[in-house]
Amino acid sequence: MAVMRSIFYVPAHRMDFVEKCPKYPADIITLDLEDAVPATEKETARKNAAANLKHVASGGAQVYVRLNNWETGMTNDDLEAVVWPGLDGVTLAKCGCADDVKRLDWKLEELEQRRGIPVGTVKISMLLETAKGVQNAGECCLASKRNVNAIFGAVDYCKDMRVTLTNEAKEQLYARFQVGVACRTAGIAAIDAPFVDYKNLEAFEKNVADGIQMGFEGRMIIHPGQIETCNRMYAPDPKTLEWAKKIVVEFEENGLAKGLAAISVDGKMVDTPVYLNALDIVNRQKEIDAKNAERQAQ
Repeated sequence: MAVMRSIFYVPAHRMDFVEKCPKYPADIITLDLEDAVPATEKETARKNAAANLKHVASGGAQVYVRLNNWETGMTNDDLEAVVWPGLDGVTLAKCGCADDVKRLDWKLEELEQRRGIPVGTVKISMLLETAKGVQNAGECCLASKRNVNAIFGAVDYCKDMRVTLTNEAKEQLYARFQVGVACRTAGIAAIDAPFVDYKNLEAFEKNVADGIQMGFEGRMIIHPGQIETCNRMYAPDPKTLEWAKKIVVEFEENGLAKGLAAISVDGKMVDTPVYLNALDIVNRQKEIDAKNAERQAQ
């Protein structure tokens, strides 16, 4: 699975922002056609997004486009405009049920076939940002083989729930856990909500740490100042990585090689689940290292 620690959103109608995209070290850059774009600028945003897929990718990021949700009547026009070679994925705003995802899957396949793009190339990301979407998170995440992540959208969720959005995020607990479990069930990445108090890095780091304990593996970002924090915090910290490497070596050499499924390391029992967890951590760091090497090579 592609590394998705930081997903930076850029309003596609703002060429002054789009031109700067290659300098940002985000894992994914999403050109926005939805909330950040006024109704009068939708067509400009579509044209800019389509014309700048390769430019945005030139800094090493994957390139996604956020689509307007089906209820707006704009989704087909968005897709017709932006599904071209160079597009890695699309994010469906306000995804509410499995049929929303299946309809998107069908349209993507039709466009890929029509435009000579290998079927399955364009991946699907879902924004679960309404009460309906959160409640149906499980079915949404399982609805397509194209699905690679689901993003919890706290701002719209809190608006829909008629509650106040706070930095402490207690009002978001149920939804965050629901999205995290749904993503893990489907084997896709759980991406946490944008943190709107972007200048408050201390509160942001605490919120990231809380989300990591809920299963989130990356973050939707609305300000470039949050990219470094995400790339650092959603990667294994050095002490954890050192522990994981030691567990993998010890278990493979003194456990698996000798036909044992449990061994003692530093006075603690290590069995298969502990080993597999450590292996996941080591492999995640390898994916991040590969991503960084690819970026430096460009």
